[in-house]
Amino acid sequence: MISSAELNRLRWRCTRRAMLEMDLLLGGFLERQFHDLTPAQAVAFIQLADMEDLELWPLITGKRECENSLQAEVVNMLRDVRVK
Repeated sequence: MISSAELNRLRWRCTRRAMLEMDLLLGGFLERQFHDLTPAQAVAFIQLADMEDLELWPLITGKRECENSLQAEVVNMLRDVRVK
């Protein structure tokens, strides 16, 4: 699946965002749900994590639709995340 070094880099990308909301959302999802994703969903999550906040936030909030169906599936999972 993903090596520990790759997971650490992904964790960094998920928790060092420009928006605190994105830090909490992506970081929380990574810690609690990433391990349950299929390999294809994991790739889609990594692609989403690589997006800039201003590009990703409208997808999360539903102001813009995801064109990639796997990314849309992961975005729907992200919308269900409860931030502690």
